[in-house]
Amino acid sequence: MRGICMGRIVEITNPGRSVHKDHGFLAIREGGQTLGRVPLDDIDAVIAASQGITWSGTSLTALAERSVPVVFVGKNFAPIAHILPLAAHHNQGGIMQAQADAKQPVRKRLWADIVRRKISAQQAALQLYGLESARLAKLKLDVTSGDPDNREAAAAQYYWRTLFGEDFSRDRVSPGSNIALNYGYAILRAATARAIVASGLNPSLSVHHVSGGDALRLADDLMEPFRSAIDITVKDMRLGATDELTPVLKTELAAVMLADYATENGRTPLSQVLVRLAQSLARVYLGTDKRLDWPHSDIPLPVSANDISEETWDSVLP
Repeated sequence: MRGICMGRIVEITNPGRSVHKDHGFLAIREGGQTLGRVPLDDIDAVIAASQGITWSGTSLTALAERSVPVVFVGKNFAPIAHILPLAAHHNQGGIMQAQADAKQPVRKRLWADIVRRKISAQQAALQLYGLESARLAKLKLDVTSGDPDNREAAAAQYYWRTLFGEDFSRDRVSPGSNIALNYGYAILRAATARAIVASGLNPSLSVHHVSGGDALRLADDLMEPFRSAIDITVKDMRLGATDELTPVLKTELAAVMLADYATENGRTPLSQVLVRLAQSLARVYLGTDKRLDWPHSDIPLPVSANDISEETWDSVLP
């Protein structure tokens, strides 16, 4: 793990805990004793993995002021609720109006771009393990505006079987790799939602996803090309069909938000890549830009010796 304190994912796992603001820190307490504190300005998201948690109003306000999402997860770590701030950008009204007014041809062009990037990332993930990926290259070339032929689904079907084996089936309620994917995607979704809100966009107004009951449809759109970063981490865990998710494995998944991508500014952590992507989408809607700001690499860069520290980053509080 990296020995740095930015972009932390805080998970609270046990019932009976209470969450408070303690000056500039988020404090976790039980029975009047402080179990741990994390600087508020270092937090990317808070994951509530227990139903028996008490929250102070000042702690939720402090998180909202910093555009930090609070994610409540249910069985098998699938997210069931989010708390996001109402305002986090000086031109939020203007950006949201432009977002709502975006014409269908613009949205279809953006979605095709997202799908191509997603398939490119899937192809890079397969190549990382020396697996056959030529079919994905062909499917990527076949993507047209709006992806009416659903090349995204065809690519996903091939990708899952090739990466995890012919017997693998993506199932949100199954243990093993599926539960790890649930947890990793919940973190990625929260980080994407934070970037969206901080950029003045409405997370419910999607480019493509149309689920009527989902308040984070835009996050579901923008996170698609980065799912492979989670997939790679889960594959490296080599989980059995009945394995459970341990605190160590959760920390590995949370650390994906710190994974570096190649950008025009050098190595940039995924959490910041998401911010730049959301900001570029806002510019597209406002008419001041035509292209989304994608990283130069499709998957995270290899970790260099300079990235390793003897310190550990513990993202999970008791």
